[in-house]
Amino acid sequence: MQQSPFGETRTRVEFNHALVAEDGHVVSPLVGWNNAEGVVLISPAMSHGAATPRFVQYLVNGSEACTTTGADAPIERLVYVLEGDANLDGETLPADSFAWFSPGDSYTLKLPAGARALVFEKNYEPLDGHNTPERVVGTLATAPKDPFLGDPEAMLATLLPVEPSFDMAVNVFEYTPGTTLPFVETHVMEHGLYMRSGQGVYRLGDCWYPVQQGDTIWMASYCPQWFVAMGKESASYIYYKDIHRPLLTNPAS
Repeated sequence: MQQSPFGETRTRVEFNHALVAEDGHVVSPLVGWNNAEGVVLISPAMSHGAATPRFVQYLVNGSEACTTTGADAPIERLVYVLEGDANLDGETLPADSFAWFSPGDSYTLKLPAGARALVFEKNYEPLDGHNTPERVVGTLATAPKDPFLGDPEAMLATLLPVEPSFDMAVNVFEYTPGTTLPFVETHVMEHGLYMRSGQGVYRLGDCWYPVQQGDTIWMASYCPQWFVAMGKESASYIYYKDIHRPLLTNPAS
């Protein structure tokens, strides 16, 4: 990676959003993984004023003995294989496959040298009247995919079932060059986003940022957001959001 001699970076951390560029990645050991190093991209430690992320997003770089046997309850985890092949309980997970694990799920996931994965974690919130879902394993190629708001130039793939038992969604959005989000979105959900391919410009709050493959974005609840794909190739990103849970809870008596 080319380094700037003047201490420059595209990374920005603001009170309601952040852009984390690869030029500032710092590799470190990962709790819950054996013989693994990675980069923590988004976490509650990112709090920079009023907003605090309510989930964790990180990269895992594979190694000869890189394994995990699950996250501690009540943490749910989604692992998306970006490069190479992972192995889940003896079954191969190739690039662009994923696995969602419920809290307390026990398994052996191996990420060998040359493989890399993106991980989302949050505390699972049970919902009265609904059972905790079972493990979900799939691929981007077989995930349901539909034009976003009827636009065939903006295709949205949904990795997890859209059901009340799930309190997170992870989707893959793909845009042809020049395609945009149809309006500036402002909503209650927060996002964690990873640029999977291509490039473009992302509006976050009142700032416009050039983004490219390998960039990470955090968007707090109600952060105005908009995207346009630019360049000669399609742009795509993987993103997380929280869903299907009450907005108010009863205070402790």
